Amino acid sequence: MRRSSTLASIALMAVLVLLSPVTGYAQDGRAALEAVAKAMGAGGVKSIQYSGSGVNFFVGQSYSPDMPWPRFVVKSYTRAVSYETASIRDELVRTLGETPQRGGGAGGLAPGGEQRQIFVARGDFAWNVVGDATNPAPVALLDRQLQLWTTPHGVVKMDLVEKIDAVVSNAVLGDMPVEIRYAAYKDFAGVKFPTKIRQTIGGHPALDLTVTDVQPNAAVNIPIPDPIFQTPAPYARVTTQMVADGVWYLTGGTHHSAVIEMKDHLIVVESPINDDRAAAVLAEIKMLSTKPIKYVIATHHHFDHSGGLRAFAAEGVTVIAHDANKAFLEKALGAPAAVNPDRLAKSGRKGTVEGMRDRRTLTDGTRTVDLHLIAANIHHAGIIMVHLPKEKLLIEADVYTPLAPNAPPPTAVNPTWVSLADNIKRLNLSVDQILALHGRMVPLVELHRGIGH
Repeated sequence: MRRSSTLASIALMAVLVLLSPVTGYAQDGRAALEAVAKAMGAGGVKSIQYSGSGVNFFVGQSYSPDMPWPRFVVKSYTRAVSYETASIRDELVRTLGETPQRGGGAGGLAPGGEQRQIFVARGDFAWNVVGDATNPAPVALLDRQLQLWTTPHGVVKMDLVEKIDAVVSNAVLGDMPVEIRYAAYKDFAGVKFPTKIRQTIGGHPALDLTVTDVQPNAAVNIPIPDPIFQTPAPYARVTTQMVADGVWYLTGGTHHSAVIEMKDHLIVVESPINDDRAAAVLAEIKMLSTKPIKYVIATHHHFDHSGGLRAFAAEGVTVIAHDANKAFLEKALGAPAAVNPDRLAKSGRKGTVEGMRDRRTLTDGTRTVDLHLIAANIHHAGIIMVHLPKEKLLIEADVYTPLAPNAPPPTAVNPTWVSLADNIKRLNLSVDQILALHGRMVPLVELHRGIGH
C-alpha cells in the first residue's frame, strides 16, 4: 500500500513537539519540510535498520479486560524499513515477562525459554515467518503499516519528532488510540535517530525499546513470497462440518466458530478476527438455516476472538459473555468507528451484551446448551466453554489447541490443558469430542494423552 492510502486509514494527529525549533513558523510547507529533512539528516534516507532491546506487550491479550497487555522481555530487536518499497521486517527474540505468565500471546513459550519471531509487511501484504514456514497475516497489515510510517523518518512533520498521536481502526475497539514517543536522539552516520522508543496502544503500554544500533540506508530487500502473493484472503474461506444433528463446526483459517440449531433460532459460538471473517461466517450460516441468530457466545475478550462481534451486533444478535468481559464488550460495541466505518457503525445500532457467572443454561425444551466458566486457568479470568450434554460435545477456545495429527507429544505439560481436563472432571461433564476453536476436532482422549493421562 502506498503511503497516501495507508494514512487514509490511520488518522495521524499533529501533536509533534519540537526538541529544537526550526526557523520561523511562517515558512511555506516545502521550505519547512526541507528544514526538517536537514535537521534529521533525512533527505537521503531511503531505508533504515535499527536494533535494541527492552520489553513489549501483546495487545488485546490481557488476562482480564481491566489489566495491561501481557508483558514480554525482548532480548534482541531489529527493525528494517524500506521507504521506497513500503516494506518492514521486525525480528525479535523474547522471553516471558512474568511467572506465571497470565493472559494470551505466549504462543507455547515456556518459562526460561526463548522465542524468535519475524513479522513482515510490504505493500498490501503482511506475513509471519516461523521456521521454514511463511504464514499470511492479513489482520496485522494495518498495524505494520502504522509502524512503518510512524518511524521518525516516515512521518517527518517538524524538527525532531518527539510524539505521535494516532487513531487506527481496530476490529474490537473501533477507533483505537496509539501514542508513540521518541526521545534521546543521537547521530548515527549523519542521521539523527531516537534511542528511546515507547508506545501505548489502547491506553496500555505496548513497547519500551532502547535502541543501540542504527544503520541508515542499510540494504533492505523484502520480497513478497509467492505463497503470500498467491494466497487469497484466508479469513474468507469457511468450511462446514456437521458434527451432530443441527450442530456445525465452521473452520477455515486460524480461528473457528460453531453453530447450534435450536427450535426457533440459532446460537453461534465465537465470532473471531474481524468484520470480514464475521461476514463470511454469517453468509455460511444463512446457507445452513433460515432461522434467525439469537445469540453469539464470546468465549473471552481477547481481540483475535472478539474481533467479529461488532458485525453480529450489526445484525441485532445479542452477545453472551462472562461478567468479567461484559463491561468491556459493551464499551467496545458502543465505540465509534469513524476512521474505517464497519458494519456496526453503518447500521447505527448499539450492541447488547448479556452476562453470566459460573454457569448459564440455554434450552428450548429439547436441546440443552450449557455455558461454564473454565476456572483456575492462567489464560483468562473469564473464559467460558460450551457443553452440549446430549451430544457429548465440548466447544472451547485457546485453553486447549490440539496438536497436528501424528505430531510428537509435548516436551512439557501445558497448564491450560490440565486446567481444561480438571474443569471437565470437576463439573462431571460427559464429553466424547472437543471442538477446539483453534486447530481441529478431537476425541477427549487426545487431551488426556497430551497431559500424560
